[in-house]
Amino acid sequence: MLELHYPTALKLGQKEYRRRTLRGEYPYLPALDDMLTDQAGLATVSLGSVQIPAEFVVGTKTAGRATSFAADFMPLLQSKTEFAIKWENLCQAHLKEGIRDSVVAYEYMNRYYIAEGNKRCSVLKYFGAATIPAIVTRILPEKTDAPENRLYYEYLDFYRVSRVNFISCSRLGSYKKLLQRLGKKPQEVWTEEETLSFQRFYYSFRKVYESMGGKKLTVTAADAMLVFLELCGYDRARELSAQELRQRLTRIWEEIVLQREDNPIDLVLSPDFGQKKLLGKLTDTLTGGDRLLVAFLHDKTPQDSSWTYLHELGREHVEQTLRGQVRTMAHYNTLEEDPEQVIRQAISAGAGLIFTTTPRLLKASLAVAVDHPEVRILNCSLNTSHYAIRTYYARMYEAKFVIGALAAALSEDHRIGYICDYPIYGMIAGINAFALGAQMVDPQAQVYLEWDIDSQSQAIRKLTDQGITIISGRDMTKPSSPNPHAFGLFRLSEEGTQQTLALPVWHWGVYYEQIIRSVLDKTFADSGEKKAKNYWWGMSAGVVEVICSEKLPGSVRKLARLISSAIRAGEFHPFDGILKSQTGLIHWSEDDIATPEEILTMDWLAENVVGQLPSYRQLSWEGKATVDVVGLEKIASQAAEETDASAREEGP
Repeated sequence: MLELHYPTALKLGQKEYRRRTLRGEYPYLPALDDMLTDQAGLATVSLGSVQIPAEFVVGTKTAGRATSFAADFMPLLQSKTEFAIKWENLCQAHLKEGIRDSVVAYEYMNRYYIAEGNKRCSVLKYFGAATIPAIVTRILPEKTDAPENRLYYEYLDFYRVSRVNFISCSRLGSYKKLLQRLGKKPQEVWTEEETLSFQRFYYSFRKVYESMGGKKLTVTAADAMLVFLELCGYDRARELSAQELRQRLTRIWEEIVLQREDNPIDLVLSPDFGQKKLLGKLTDTLTGGDRLLVAFLHDKTPQDSSWTYLHELGREHVEQTLRGQVRTMAHYNTLEEDPEQVIRQAISAGAGLIFTTTPRLLKASLAVAVDHPEVRILNCSLNTSHYAIRTYYARMYEAKFVIGALAAALSEDHRIGYICDYPIYGMIAGINAFALGAQMVDPQAQVYLEWDIDSQSQAIRKLTDQGITIISGRDMTKPSSPNPHAFGLFRLSEEGTQQTLALPVWHWGVYYEQIIRSVLDKTFADSGEKKAKNYWWGMSAGVVEVICSEKLPGSVRKLARLISSAIRAGEFHPFDGILKSQTGLIHWSEDDIATPEEILTMDWLAENVVGQLPSYRQLSWEGKATVDVVGLEKIASQAAEETDASAREEGP
């Protein structure tokens, strides 16, 4: 006697119908034609015969058969109806020889709607088929700025080269990131074997992810895979067994859970580590009754880089102030070696706390942190949403506001120069704060922006060619610099000599001391909140300061002290009140104060800035490497476009 499957499928359909009805949701299949009633004349593209993912088949083309099925494609019509008999016959045919006839489907926004073959889809979904053979026509929506529309067109670019239709990412930029993590160029067409290889890996990953509870998260399997590939790498990941995949997923689970947060970053604006408390085995491991070994990993040497020089001053400060409690070690030119291996060597040497002092070491820091949760690793960067490590940076925009005010007080023609290196998070806030500080003192002040792409000397020359003599340059000069005074706020004489007027100071020693003390006194604990911690301290924490030359007029130095004191005490905010960009209003009320998140992610320039953000193509190789990690989204996204253009220029 044949086993009848329709009664079971009917119960599943009725269950889904009740579930959706109780939740106030539409219980039937949606009809695509009803969704597109106000979008006449949409373009269509024939995709031909395609294996479409069953999970993405979500509705019908017309409303005719929509109410015959629950929203999960299980049947709703009673047994012994003609519909039920045909459904059962299809079921038996599938069990004997399989359903081979293609359905006719329309694809819209990466989901499929059936025009012919609804019962075939229902039967295949009942038996858990992964794909359904279909003749597909794609309906293209008009391009808009809506996030879901932009995401869909990113998917189309990805599909065009990969022919992968079985993944669904939920965040803008994800498909471009996926290509990067797979080692593929944006316009590089995949071979059939490459597509099949990726398909095997994805479904293996998804099976493990969902078995661990991934279905209960709002994070799609593709989103989770993207995080996994960032920390593991595709070449390594696709060689892992199911057991190894599970082990590594367990280690990074909090990183994946973090993806469901609308605002996954906790910006910590002051060094409040709370009351001293026991941290258990973790801190015992870090201290172990001996002096804590703290490692500092740099991408350059103090002789070659003022940035490394400043962090080395911070390390020496820690050595002196925490003598007897900590030992430190430093490693230079880390990127010239295998950075992951260098970090692991520091751990093998006994380091329980590691600072990687450049954004370009973020990826390596993450990879090692996943394998060594017993070690604290912090990276000097901003706006990174990772649970395994913490990041730290200074609110240098506060100092820039003060220096902008000083520059306007000293300029005789309302014109001031400003030199910046990379368009990364936090850097644009510095430009705008400087411009607003200048505008506060002199409403006619204009800030001429130049980018230090080739050399600071060239940027200075571009400004002096316009007759500008008051310039804000690099925050610090390296000891071997041929122009020892061309940093901070400086004045150029007619003879070409520089005179330093004021200097923004990064007190990395104070920063490091407070973090290390929190580890030593066991207050560097994780809060219960599952967010990425970004330390972003400023003048109130003593990590940022403005130093004025004694050659400045007393009234100008007094102005600097007054503004600095007000910012330090929280009585004044550089981004308080009406804010205007080059293209229009940002904040339009005197009562508005920009939030830390708004300041951090600024991608606009103040109205009195003369200049613009550089394109990705204009940056140096070092600038591109930095922007790839922590650059503004609108600049970093140009990387793929540049690669596309290069590929077109080179030809086949």
